[in-house]
Amino acid sequence: MIRRLLRLIPPGTIAVGAGLGLLGLASYVHLAVAGHNLTEADYSSLAVLWSIVFTLGIGVFMPVEQEVARVVAARHSQGLPPGPVLARGVTVAAVVLAVLVLAVTAGRQPLADRLFAGDDTMVTVLVGALAAMAVAYATRGVLSGLQLFPWYGTQLGVDGGLRIVLVALLGLAGVTSPVWYGLVLVAAPLVSVLFTLPPVLRTVGGGPPVAWAALLRGLGLLTVSSLLSQVVVNVGVINAELLAPSDDAAAGALLSALVLVRIPLFVFGSMQASLLPGLATTATTGDRAGFHNLLRRALGIVTALGLTGALGAVLVGPWLVRTLFDAPGVLGHGDFAWLAAATLAYLWAMVLGQALLALDRHRAQALAWTAGVVALIAVTLIPVSVTLRVELAYAVGSVVVAATMAVLLRGGTPRTPTPTRPQDDAVAPAVSGGIR
Repeated sequence: MIRRLLRLIPPGTIAVGAGLGLLGLASYVHLAVAGHNLTEADYSSLAVLWSIVFTLGIGVFMPVEQEVARVVAARHSQGLPPGPVLARGVTVAAVVLAVLVLAVTAGRQPLADRLFAGDDTMVTVLVGALAAMAVAYATRGVLSGLQLFPWYGTQLGVDGGLRIVLVALLGLAGVTSPVWYGLVLVAAPLVSVLFTLPPVLRTVGGGPPVAWAALLRGLGLLTVSSLLSQVVVNVGVINAELLAPSDDAAAGALLSALVLVRIPLFVFGSMQASLLPGLATTATTGDRAGFHNLLRRALGIVTALGLTGALGAVLVGPWLVRTLFDAPGVLGHGDFAWLAAATLAYLWAMVLGQALLALDRHRAQALAWTAGVVALIAVTLIPVSVTLRVELAYAVGSVVVAATMAVLLRGGTPRTPTPTRPQDDAVAPAVSGGIR
């Protein structure tokens, strides 16, 4: 079984998985050290910062990486260097970052007052972390498109390793300010980019410029889907702070719990590197049986991952968050059951979303995530306790997304490619998923 699964993944996926594993470990170490050194109020501020950074950062910059990778891969198959694509990608990332910075700057004081207990320095850290993610995702697109997966995994690993080292130093020094723990999210990605910049610069080259349409085609819909997917998985911590600003324990405890129950998502991140190219290949060659077989396998794997993670989370989750993160004991086994069920449904949505992308149905994917966010908002407004609202919203939103995608997929079948849609364009690598 293991050998058959290994044959499905392309060369380099193991390197990406190793990098993701170290980056995932860094998330636990980061939050564990912070949880033992910060007060409940300060840890709550860090939890909100963490959620905003990854909701916006992954939501808007991962599509840039994917589109850069797609175009770089297509050019590379024709013997053309990636320099013009990188230039365009950096420009797009810079424009998106500028819009985010202007929005955050305009609302600096309200954001500080509502989300960070009046500490506007945390807003500055937020801007820095978003800038670091913009740079990282743009360069990862080139590494992915050129199939330099060992270097891609190295960038993830350096990012994760630096986070571990930096937060360990903060913990040993007894630092008790959330600002310093937030700055780790700025420094580590930037240093990892510098470390892996040489292979990017060596391959940049010149060549004919890439048309804006080649890069921007589908980027808008990808960004909508990516951003909404991050809202579903991350907005709960932010909502907890907004709905109960005086309850310092809720936001921090929820972030700690979510980090635990989402361990299967890190495993899926490495699997995603091979899933989309595999589905896209069978779709573009009209191999309906191969497409559905691969889709069923992927759903079976993530279901097994989700159920295994759910069992562990429900049984020992409350104890783990208290032990690892020094989180207040406000969440019980039932809370972890809701969060684990939501994560399983979210995994289904991620797999089904890849199938829609392989069929070139970007609009259908965006529609499903929109339906999920609408459901999430509706559940968030029901008159029950804040933590239960957040948990139910995550669960219902994820189920609605997965169910909508399943219905929409029934109307789509793999089809033979036409001359206007090159296969290289369809099967470009898609890595990283929801890296934390």
